[in-house]
Amino acid sequence: MKKPLILVTNDDGITAPGITALIDVAKRIGEVVVVAPDSPQSGMGHAITISNPIRLHPSNVHEGVKAYECSGTPVDCVKLAKNVVLKDREVDLCVSGINHGSNAAINIIYSGTMSAAMEASIEGIPSIGFSLLDFEYDADFESSKPFIESLMRFALEKGLDGGNLLNVNIPKLSRSEIKGMRVCRQANARWVEEFMESSDPRGQKYYWLTGRFVNQDTSDDTDVWALENGYISVVPSMHDLTNYQAIKALGAIEKLEQAGE
Repeated sequence: MKKPLILVTNDDGITAPGITALIDVAKRIGEVVVVAPDSPQSGMGHAITISNPIRLHPSNVHEGVKAYECSGTPVDCVKLAKNVVLKDREVDLCVSGINHGSNAAINIIYSGTMSAAMEASIEGIPSIGFSLLDFEYDADFESSKPFIESLMRFALEKGLDGGNLLNVNIPKLSRSEIKGMRVCRQANARWVEEFMESSDPRGQKYYWLTGRFVNQDTSDDTDVWALENGYISVVPSMHDLTNYQAIKALGAIEKLEQAGE
């Protein structure tokens, strides 16, 4: 049987341990092609490069797979994979990660990991973004691998009914401590941000973003709850940002007269 074609990308860079772990899993399942940034691109969201040329070079960092490093953003990587590297080929699955750190709740908006997966989903490719709640460079990804493999096989064999994008976050626990997986919704949580002000050696002011994560959602059907209680969170996601509940409520806008008349 023909092996499924799996595109692997990330935002931590092509040499990050997380993408190595994800490639290890993907190689068990299908033909793997890697297109990833040549340097860390965390927090880039859905940014694309439009004012500078993008470089794309073959890489031998990952043995046994065809890999390319890209000078652009995570979304650039997916666009180049679709339109250049894998032009005229059908990609069966795109996986992004494994991200070092959480992409639960509002973090999906800022995440380069999830934006890469979302870009692939916009192109009609079933896509999954994986994140481990461990920011350390030498994080242990071994406990994640069995669950990641199960989700990848499920997506390839059963499809992602009702959508084609999953945001998967994995708690920093051993395999035996993980209670399982829960399909849930994105929590109503956000960052309360502050900027530290200081001066450089030349006396010029600069600012450094800091903050704390605040969960305003106490329900037990959210990704934050699942992670805090030992579960892997699986959130079906989408790029349509329409607030459908507000359409009817704001219908009166259509009857407004133009201001000044």
